[in-house]
Amino acid sequence: MMSSGVMWSTATKEGLIRHLPRLICVDTLGSSEALNVASSVSSADGASSTAAFTVNPTTRVFTEEGREVRPGSGEVGMVGLGGRMPLGYYKDEEKSAQTFRVIDGRRWSIPGDFATVDTNGTLRLLGRGSQCINTGGEKVYPEEVEEAIKTHASVLDAVCVGVPDERFGEAVVATVAPGPGAVIDEAAIIAHVKGQMAAYKAPRRVVTVASVGRAANGKVDYKRLRDLAMRELNAKVIADRGLIAP
Repeated sequence: MMSSGVMWSTATKEGLIRHLPRLICVDTLGSSEALNVASSVSSADGASSTAAFTVNPTTRVFTEEGREVRPGSGEVGMVGLGGRMPLGYYKDEEKSAQTFRVIDGRRWSIPGDFATVDTNGTLRLLGRGSQCINTGGEKVYPEEVEEAIKTHASVLDAVCVGVPDERFGEAVVATVAPGPGAVIDEAAIIAHVKGQMAAYKAPRRVVTVASVGRAANGKVDYKRLRDLAMRELNAKVIADRGLIAP
């Protein structure tokens, strides 16, 4: 599912295959606006890395200016699918124009997911642009950070959101659900993420929740969790200063 459903990590797929050696895991990337964008297959012969996909012949990645991303450049672009596609959204010309675009005379469906392209053509999904967190001029895609957090032994699930920050514009905050009997250590979670990726992507704060509230299809309400994180952090500031909440 295109940056909106459950994403199994490489370690999870490897664990499943160890228990069921004949199992074949197939990840598919797509949406109602763009079907069959890419896929990956994991089996006893090897598990594909998290969020890495083999694209189909009509998939491309474009910059915001409409230029195709060159494989191996490290440049971030938007995933687009050519070929057969919907005419548009019902009675919504503005949204249709944003999603279904004409580039170099050809029509593409570009729902808003961002990715890079490896030298060998592998697509590495970063996440939905609408959820991107802009912190200190750097763009952080929550899904990438979430996957890193979920590899910590104490974590059952995690969702990252951007909250207003006077210095950085937005700050990355993680809402984390602990595993059975586990206790979330904020400093340990932050250090764990910094050990796997650039420090600016790591959460500045960690809020413990009983559950991130995923729906049956794996989706989460980022706005609800953002509001929850802001309330919890504000309450902590008030408590630390010995003030009375308004």
